[in-house]
Amino acid sequence: MSEVKKPPSSGADAGWTRFVTARPRLTLLLALLVTALAVVAGGGVADRLGSGGWEDPGAQSTYATRALEREFPDSEPNLLLLVDSAAGTGGVDDPAVAAEAERLTTALAAERGVVGVGSYWRAQLPALRSENGRQALVVARVQGDEKTATATLERLAPRFEGEHGPVRVSLGGPAAVQREVTRTIQEDLLRAELIALPVTLVLLVLVFGSAVAALLPLGVGIVAILGTNAVLRGLTEVTDVSVFAQNLTTALGLGLAVDYALFIVRRFREELAAGHDPVAAVGVTLRTAGRTVLFSALTVAVSLSAMLFFPMYFLRSFAYAGVAVVLLAAAAALILLPAALVLLGNRVNALDLRRLWRRGRNEAAAAGPAETGKGWRRTAALVMRRAPVFAVATTVGLLLLGLPFMGVKFGTVDDRQLPKDASSHVVQEQIREGFPNSPGGGLTVLAEGAPGSESLMTYRDRLAALPGVIRVDGPIASRTDGRYSSFSVSVEGEAVGETARELVDDVRAVDADFKTSVTGQAAVLVDAQQAIAGALPAAAALVVLATLLLVFLLTGSLLIPLQAVLLNALSLTAMFGAVVWVFQEGNLSGLLSFTATGDIETTLPVLMFCIAFGLSMDYGVFLISRIKEEYDRTGDHEGAVRTGLARTGGLITAAAVILAVVMVAIGTSRVTNTKMLGLGIALAVLMDAMVVRSLLVPAVMKLTGRATWWAPAPLRRLHERFGLSEGESAPRTPEPDRIPVGAGT
Repeated sequence: MSEVKKPPSSGADAGWTRFVTARPRLTLLLALLVTALAVVAGGGVADRLGSGGWEDPGAQSTYATRALEREFPDSEPNLLLLVDSAAGTGGVDDPAVAAEAERLTTALAAERGVVGVGSYWRAQLPALRSENGRQALVVARVQGDEKTATATLERLAPRFEGEHGPVRVSLGGPAAVQREVTRTIQEDLLRAELIALPVTLVLLVLVFGSAVAALLPLGVGIVAILGTNAVLRGLTEVTDVSVFAQNLTTALGLGLAVDYALFIVRRFREELAAGHDPVAAVGVTLRTAGRTVLFSALTVAVSLSAMLFFPMYFLRSFAYAGVAVVLLAAAAALILLPAALVLLGNRVNALDLRRLWRRGRNEAAAAGPAETGKGWRRTAALVMRRAPVFAVATTVGLLLLGLPFMGVKFGTVDDRQLPKDASSHVVQEQIREGFPNSPGGGLTVLAEGAPGSESLMTYRDRLAALPGVIRVDGPIASRTDGRYSSFSVSVEGEAVGETARELVDDVRAVDADFKTSVTGQAAVLVDAQQAIAGALPAAAALVVLATLLLVFLLTGSLLIPLQAVLLNALSLTAMFGAVVWVFQEGNLSGLLSFTATGDIETTLPVLMFCIAFGLSMDYGVFLISRIKEEYDRTGDHEGAVRTGLARTGGLITAAAVILAVVMVAIGTSRVTNTKMLGLGIALAVLMDAMVVRSLLVPAVMKLTGRATWWAPAPLRRLHERFGLSEGESAPRTPEPDRIPVGAGT
C-alpha cells in the first residue's frame, strides 16, 4: 500500500483549500440553494430580450429615425400587410378586394399601439401596388420598443394573418422580422441544448471513462448557465439585452465548464494516483490547475469585456452574458467542484463505462501520469526536430486560409437571416421582387427648425442634383409640430449598396439653412461602421495589454506573452476566411441552408474575434502553465515543452472537440447570424487546439529556446512579488535575466 502524501500548504493556498474542503456537504447544499434561486430569478428572461441592437444609439441616423417615428409615423412603417388577391378576382382593384382591404385597414387603425396606418386603396400610391397588380400593401407603425412591438404583433397576428374572403394576408416589415427572429432563436436554442447535452456527456465519458467524473463538468455548466440567465434577467431591468446573447450563454457555459472541469478533475486524478488523500489532492489541484483556471477565466473575461467599448447593445449584450458565464463557470469549478471531489474521493473513477468495450483501460492510469501522453510527447519531439519547417508551414497555411477575408463586405441584418420558408422572409422577398419602389429603401432626411417653403424647395433641388439620386419626394410637413419636415430620397441600386452608402456623406454635406439629419438603412450602416472603427482601437488595446499582463504574471517571461497574442491572432485567420468564403460568397449555402446576402453584418467580426481570441487564450494558458511548471521543476526547456504537451495535449484537444460540438449545435440554428457564429467559433477552436497548440507553439518555443523564459531584472522582481505560477517547486534553472535573447537550448 503506497504511503499517503500530504504536501504542506500555507498562506492563501491553505486558506483557499480550507474554504472549499472544510464543509463540502454544506458547500454543495448552498450551491443547490443558489442555483434554485437563479432558476426563479432567471425565469422568463427570453421574453425580455430584444432582437435588434445593431445601430449606434448616439448616431445621427438613430436621432433622425426616432424623430421620424414620433413626427412622421406614416413615413416609417415597420409593419406591412401583404394583401394577395384571390384567383378569379380582378386583382387588387377588384371592388370586392378593395372593400375587404379597406375593412382590414380600418380594423388595423383601431388597434391599440398602432399608428400611421395607410394602404394602396386609400392613398393610391403606385409604390404600394405590385407590378403585376395581384398584390398591394397596408402599412402601419407599431409603437414602442422591440419588446413592446413584438408583444403587440403577437396580439395582432392571429386577427390579420390568413384568409379573409377574397384576399389572403401575410405579415412583413421589420417588426414581423424581429418577432420571427426572436421566436426562431428561442426554438433553435432549445434544440441546440437537447443536442449538445447528451453528445457532450458521451464525449466526456469517452475522455474520463468514469460516468461519475463525466457528470461533473455538466453540473458546473448548468450552474453557470442558470446563474447567467439570472444576471441577464436583472440587466433587462436597466438596459437592453439581445436575444442572441442566450446562445453565447449556453455555448460558453457548457464549453468553459468542460474546459475547467476537465483540467481540474484530470489533475485531481493524477494526484490521487500519486498517493495523496482526497483533501491533499484537492489542495495540490487548486494550487496548480486551480490557478491556471483562474488565469484562464480572467483572460477570457477581459477579451469579452472589450465589447463594452462599442455602443451597440447587440455587442454589449455578449459582454454581459460572456463575462457573467465565464466568471460563474470558474467559480463553480473552483468552489463547487473541489467540494464534490473531496466527497467523492476515489469514487470519482467509478462506473468506468469504457470497460464495456475496452479491457485493461486503467493500466496506463494505474502506472501514473508519467506513462500517459506518449503520443503527444512523440508529436512534440517530431515538431521540435523540424521546428523551422513546422513554424513556416503552419503560419503560411493559416495566412492562406484567411485570405478571403481581404474581400469582406459589410452590410446590415434583414429578413434574409431567416430561413427561406419563414413567413416574414417570404413576404419581404415578394416585396423586393414585386414592389421595386416599396417603403423602406433609400434615404430619409429630417429637416427641423421651422424652415420656410422656399428654402425647403431649394434644398430639395440640391438633393435631386446629387449623383445616384433617382428622385426626391417631399417636403412633407409634420402633423404634430410645424418645426419638422421630411424628404424621401430614392437611390440607385440596393438600399445598402455602394451608391447608397456614398450618398449618405454626400447628402449630409449638402448646404441647408436649417438643421438636417439623414437616416435609412445605408445611413445606419455607415454610422455603425464609424462607431465600430472609433471604438476598435480602445477595445483591441484592452485585449492585448490585459493579455500581455496576465500571461506575464503567470509565466514571468517577456517573450511568452508576445507569442501568446500573436499566435492567438494567427489562429483566427481560418475562421475569418471561412466566414467570407461561406457566408458572404454563398459557398456551401445549400448544404448549410441559408441565404447568402453578399455581405457580413458589421458587428459580427468584432464579436467573433472577442469570443475566439478569449477561447484561444483559454487553451494557451492551459498549455503554457503546464510547460512553466515543468520548466520550474527541471530547468530543461525542451523537456518541459514535451512534457507540457504530453500532459495537456489530449486534454486540450478533448476540450476543444467538446466545445466545438456545442458550437456546432448552436450553428444548426436557422438564423444565419447564429449559424455563422456557432460554426465560425467551432472552426477557430479546432484550428487553435489541433494546429496552433499542437504544432506551432512547440515549434516556436524550440526556435526561441531558453530565451523564451527571459525577462529583465525589474520585471522578474515584479513577477516574484505579484505573479502566480502553477508549479510548487522553486525554479532550478539559471537566473532568467542572465540568458541572452536569442540564446539556443
